[in-house]
Amino acid sequence: MLAIALTSAAPLSAAPERAPQWREYGPAVFEEARRDGKLVLLNVGAVWCHWCHVMDEKTYADERILDVLERHYVTTRVDQDARPDLSLRYERWGWPATVILTADGSELVKRKGYVPPEVMLSLLEAVVADPTPGPSVVPEPPVVPGATALSAEQRRYLMDQHDLFYDTDNGGWGRRLKLIDADSLEWAVARGRSGEIEQEKRARRTLDQALYLEDPVWGGFYQYSDESDWRSPHYEKIVQIQAVNMRAYAQAAVLYGEERYLRAARRTAVYMTTHLGGPGGTFFVSQNADAGPGLSGREFYAKGAFARWISPLKPAVDRHVYARENGWMISALSQLHQASGERRWLDRALSAAEWVVLNRADDQGGYRHDETDPAGPYLGDTLAMGQAFLDLYVSTADRRWLELSVRAAGRIEKSFKDPETGYISAVISAGLTGEVSRPVRHPGENIQLARWANLLSRYTGQTEHRVMTEHAMRYLSSEAVINGYALLPGILLADAELGSDPLHVTVVGSRSDARTRQLYAEALALPGAYRRIELWDRAEGPLPHADVEYPELERPAAYLCDSGACSAPITEPGRLKGRLLPAERT
Repeated sequence: MLAIALTSAAPLSAAPERAPQWREYGPAVFEEARRDGKLVLLNVGAVWCHWCHVMDEKTYADERILDVLERHYVTTRVDQDARPDLSLRYERWGWPATVILTADGSELVKRKGYVPPEVMLSLLEAVVADPTPGPSVVPEPPVVPGATALSAEQRRYLMDQHDLFYDTDNGGWGRRLKLIDADSLEWAVARGRSGEIEQEKRARRTLDQALYLEDPVWGGFYQYSDESDWRSPHYEKIVQIQAVNMRAYAQAAVLYGEERYLRAARRTAVYMTTHLGGPGGTFFVSQNADAGPGLSGREFYAKGAFARWISPLKPAVDRHVYARENGWMISALSQLHQASGERRWLDRALSAAEWVVLNRADDQGGYRHDETDPAGPYLGDTLAMGQAFLDLYVSTADRRWLELSVRAAGRIEKSFKDPETGYISAVISAGLTGEVSRPVRHPGENIQLARWANLLSRYTGQTEHRVMTEHAMRYLSSEAVINGYALLPGILLADAELGSDPLHVTVVGSRSDARTRQLYAEALALPGAYRRIELWDRAEGPLPHADVEYPELERPAAYLCDSGACSAPITEPGRLKGRLLPAERT
């Protein structure tokens, strides 16, 4: 039922004879509720979500529940992949998330996950009898802007939280649900590179354990394990997980010299291009956990390659092409290209980027989510594409991509900046009132924005990009954010990067010279996530941020720069990594 409502993919179960009348979410839903004296039931789900399908089959097919809904509720449903504004608002409550609202948009109840029929019936009747906010509705504390840098106390607190949530028995951060948390892993890697051996062990154990979530037949990673030993996967495959894992394993392969990590990243890229490849080199959104009625994901994914191929039922693919998800994948493929030196991954990233620019760009430097959006625009799409363009600039040294990244930053500053602090996730549709009309600021998006804008400022030298980082940091360093979330190591990463210069490598030479290209490939393969890698062909004019003077030589040369001081020219291929500090080589 959910698949029918949200995507063109085949349904996973037979449609019930009777189902709720799901309206399209928007102001008209609340107008109908006001007119008819009803409440609003909002169901937020996902095409790939197993428990969403179970709730359709059991809860929303129950005649008693349908009767109550028809008499007292206006029912509306959204696909969280299609509506980032609602996804980020209610991500702590799903999926599926069940939200009951008044006709004026005030929240009454929020329930997380599958709600069995008896529980749902009791809940619906109780809210009708007493339509006042329940214990799940807690006002959010006001956000008082903090400083542009963390205090020593805040750093210590966030580091303690990072250590506290590490599972010493099984690896990973969190005690039950297991997946690679990108920021937690990256912070452990960074601490390991600074000499904390225990942190390096934690990072590598997490990478090793997460390989149990890799599909051994098609490649790619299942979303997470619902048991702490990493061996009980939820079989859906979503783009975000593939992008996070591809980037993590590509970077780890360079850092630790592990071929099996690079193999995992490659296999993920093969899975994406083979099974989730979209038009013009783009990527679709997800592949379902289950294959269909009577064939669960556990049964299907246990099959070998031939048995999967001949199976009449296969997990459905959500065939939407979203700018945000493609931005994530473009960045991951760029990282894989830099780590492996394999041109095919860069070519695919470039194809996807060209398609998105042609089909999803607006006229202000930003990007739509889908071909047409029912709401928005959304910060995530322009942010992900801005990051992707900067990654492509690093991979190609083609200044067009840097210019597009700069334009994306301008669009974000114009449309998504909260006047007080931080950046909002979406421009809210006109006509909404109450809680649902309040713009959401999301820590994850503000972390990504702070890190990207800071790195962008290093490439452009433009003050406004650093100012963007500082504006996001004032939100991230607020006590409401620091104390409101259990685990936010990304704030530590953003704070550390804002306060330090990236590893800076410039290759000076003609782009047509094979030695220039070889030196640049070696620069791209240097370890580390916080880097400024540039190619300067004098025929193309000055670098966008010409903060270092380089001598004119007869042959190409690379320079390692740190805090304004650069190495002697490195002209021999193969010697670049040897000029790094010992801690940077590992």
